Amino acid sequence: MADDPHDPHDPQDPHHPVDPRDEPIPVQRTVALGTARLLPDVDRPRARLLTLDGTPQSYVDLDDPTHLEFEYVRRLGHVVDTAAAPGLPLEVLHLGGGALALPRYTAATRPGSRQRVVEIDGPLLDLIAEQLPWQGPDARPETVVGDAREALAAAPDGSADLLLADVFGGSRVPAHLTTVEFVREAARVLRPGGLYAANLADGPPLDFARAQAATVRAVLPEVCLIAEPSVLRGRRFGNLVLVGSRRPIAVADLARRLAGDPFPARTVDGAALDRFIGAAAPVADAGARPSPAPPDGAFTLS
Repeated sequence: MADDPHDPHDPQDPHHPVDPRDEPIPVQRTVALGTARLLPDVDRPRARLLTLDGTPQSYVDLDDPTHLEFEYVRRLGHVVDTAAAPGLPLEVLHLGGGALALPRYTAATRPGSRQRVVEIDGPLLDLIAEQLPWQGPDARPETVVGDAREALAAAPDGSADLLLADVFGGSRVPAHLTTVEFVREAARVLRPGGLYAANLADGPPLDFARAQAATVRAVLPEVCLIAEPSVLRGRRFGNLVLVGSRRPIAVADLARRLAGDPFPARTVDGAALDRFIGAAAPVADAGARPSPAPPDGAFTLS
């Protein structure tokens, strides 16, 4: 039998997992959707930034899964925090996996939660399992390789308390995940009091975000939008988080948490959301388009 070419004690081996005794080095791997890199953080020995073709995708600190580096991920974390009473386990469906930052956060803050992660890039999931292995007593979430919408269509009715959609093809949200038909599937999978939250990206004049808010509101009666003021005012390109539910959303609690972030964000709901949407119409499958391409340098590392 041939020797195993992967030496688990060799830090240069691409299959060598993160170890605090190692000198941090970048790891690069060709995955299904491009070139993935795991970059060390000099301030956090077991933290890594995941990029895909130069675009930051996820950040994980194995020593502190509650540390959410990206502001938009922190905002999704606030949605996790306000989805139910503190510490209560949830049934969570994640569309988009990355380095599993939000599943790790959910497991740490809501022990016993049952989580399922859908990620289209199987080799990326393999890379994360090798380099950033699951920590803590909770079982690793079930991971499924596949298209987010197809996996959503196969999910049972009323099976999730929380559905988090953070799916980008490169730096754009795929068109088939932006429609009324897609949100109807999400609503079907949610339990009566469940929450749907989606990460979007848009810039001036925010036509995509306005249409997405109209799309979610066409299916779920309670909707709020979360973003930094500069993004909401159309001054720059950035992330926006849409939250929808059949029940009232804990907007005041969300707003309080958002105000304490390093880069505070605002919530927009009720009459303010009506004004934000304006004349924008919900998006149907037949007319769907991906989110706009970000301007050069908006989401890439220099």
